[in-house]
Amino acid sequence: MVATPLGNPGDLSPRAAEVLSGCDLVLAEDTRRAGILFKKLGIKAGEFLSFHEHNEERRMHKVAARIQSGENCALISDAGTPLMADPGYRLVRHCRDSGIRVVPIPGPCSFIAALTASGLPPYPFAFLGFLPRKQAELEKTFNSWQEIPATLVFFERKNRVPGTLDAAYRMLGARDFCLARELTKKYEEFIRGRLDKIELEPEKLRGELTVIIGPPDAACLTKDTASVKELISRCLEQGLSPRNVVREVRKNSKGWSSKEIYALMQAIRSK
Repeated sequence: MVATPLGNPGDLSPRAAEVLSGCDLVLAEDTRRAGILFKKLGIKAGEFLSFHEHNEERRMHKVAARIQSGENCALISDAGTPLMADPGYRLVRHCRDSGIRVVPIPGPCSFIAALTASGLPPYPFAFLGFLPRKQAELEKTFNSWQEIPATLVFFERKNRVPGTLDAAYRMLGARDFCLARELTKKYEEFIRGRLDKIELEPEKLRGELTVIIGPPDAACLTKDTASVKELISRCLEQGLSPRNVVREVRKNSKGWSSKEIYALMQAIRSK
């Protein structure tokens, strides 16, 4: 399991270079990118084999068999540490279950680099990988962390960042955040702000970003159920439809999903 540079070739460790140079087989999501990386690093590799989420289950038995026959194999990510939001977990588990030695060759890791330079509390933290694309699932993910005092770290694509931060604000409340882009590259940048005062220029965001959202303030850890009930009752008295009640409550409260508001509204109406 070999960590490769995020962008700056100088971040490859001497140990990683030695290991990759001695491998018979290198597993990579994108073999073309891997070939370019190895050429840039001056490493002569054996065979490259594509290995991604769609073929991992099918290829891991073949890979394990080659290792058991005496070949050395390396698993790399397109950039950074393997398995961190990338395929490979099933292969590692299968190798360990088969008695094959699995060795981590540590090195660059994008979300660790981003976290340590963000200025936000580094621990406890939770790495969420890539977040769901559907709005309801995205809100559910944030909602599950609403009362847990931890820093959240995840990857997001540039075009989705504004909407994701808006959903984070609605579900998590006002928290500090940091966007890390172009890590270890020439235009490396850290953009800091507050979820309740987002001032971004989306057109300047590029590629895939690492997003860090700080932990909640102590006062935000408990949902204000009483105030939400009062707001729902007031909306119902005004004759608003259930959909408009939910819209009004979500606009004026934080940490509540539509499903939770509907359930609370039904409980109030049934009394």
